[in-house]
Amino acid sequence: MEPVSLESDRILLRPWKPSDLQPFAIMNADEDVMRYYPATLSHEESNDFAKRIEERFNKNGWGFWVLEHKATGQFMGFTGLNIPGYNLPCNPCIEIGWRLARSFWGEGYATEAATACLDFAFSNIQTDRIVSFASVVNERSWQVMERLGMWNTKQNFDHPVIPEGHELAEHVLYEIDRKSWLNR
Repeated sequence: MEPVSLESDRILLRPWKPSDLQPFAIMNADEDVMRYYPATLSHEESNDFAKRIEERFNKNGWGFWVLEHKATGQFMGFTGLNIPGYNLPCNPCIEIGWRLARSFWGEGYATEAATACLDFAFSNIQTDRIVSFASVVNERSWQVMERLGMWNTKQNFDHPVIPEGHELAEHVLYEIDRKSWLNR
């Protein structure tokens, strides 16, 4: 499937370009941005992650889109859809997720971009449900989920790629279904 671009009022959601790797690596090395992940990423780890994102994007035509600020052309981070490659209690599923550079926090960009992604998902992908999950201590992410109209399933789980007992292991699971999204 040909990769798709999306657009919102302030953001272009587009496929990845080589010029995105440097700002992506800077973002992934930022301790504040990566606060709710087990570790920051080295430049090489960040590039490997971008390559995996791009491979999935090219396979499906959708995935984690680069967020580009329409007014300035700046790399803002990513938001998008993913089929997790590890065992989760909600599998099979499509998740929505985001990661934004610190300079773009608190302006509603994650919600704006995720809204465009959910519009796309429920109009173009054969799925009746989208999930999202975050560490229980990552209140900012679950606040975005709630602004999107997602609800807490009350089915917390330990994330399979985070070591058992780690402070970030326990995750909340949110979801929204097609009917709820279209009737919002």
